[in-house]
Amino acid sequence: MSLKRNLIIVRHGQSEWNEKNLFTGWKNPGLTSLGYDEARKAGQLIKDTNIDFDSMFTSDLKRAQLTGDLILGEINQEDIPIIKNQALNERDYGSLSGLNKDDARKKWGEEQVHIWRRSYDIPPPDGESLKNTAERVLPYFNEKIMPRVIDGQNILIAAHGNSLRALIMQLDEISEKEIVKLEIPTGAPIHYLFNEDGSISLKENLYE
Repeated sequence: MSLKRNLIIVRHGQSEWNEKNLFTGWKNPGLTSLGYDEARKAGQLIKDTNIDFDSMFTSDLKRAQLTGDLILGEINQEDIPIIKNQALNERDYGSLSGLNKDDARKKWGEEQVHIWRRSYDIPPPDGESLKNTAERVLPYFNEKIMPRVIDGQNILIAAHGNSLRALIMQLDEISEKEIVKLEIPTGAPIHYLFNEDGSISLKENLYE
């Protein structure tokens, strides 16, 4: 009997701007060599689950798309449908995008930058808060992805730290205060198994 109602989510491998300590957001750098390795390792971890996926969802940004493609290569499932949508994009950092995080602290002050990065509902100038990000991620997930899972499909999502943080907030019923503390490593798959009613029967971090 084949496994069904599985959801695996994974943050992209290290990007070129992660390595340079830059705010990335909706900017579109590729992966570093480490990022490629992390994505392939994620694929190896996912392969061990023996899940046959029905489709993969990813963002409109190439670091997530590349990660997803590398994972599908590792698990020999390159032919499944791939759905790309900017609803799964990283949080838009607005005026911070492209800036070195240390330079941003010098410009606006350490406390202000910390508030922008770690508060739930205070966005940086011209950007999104985690709350704003959740307001586009969750409707898309609830309308386009979760019904497939409940219907018995297995879904892979390759996305970003903050879009996945918003998703985990809902799935794990984490408070707005606590979710901002959650760190999601690059290239680290998280596996959810759902019951027929949509409740979670299993959650495991495949990278531990």
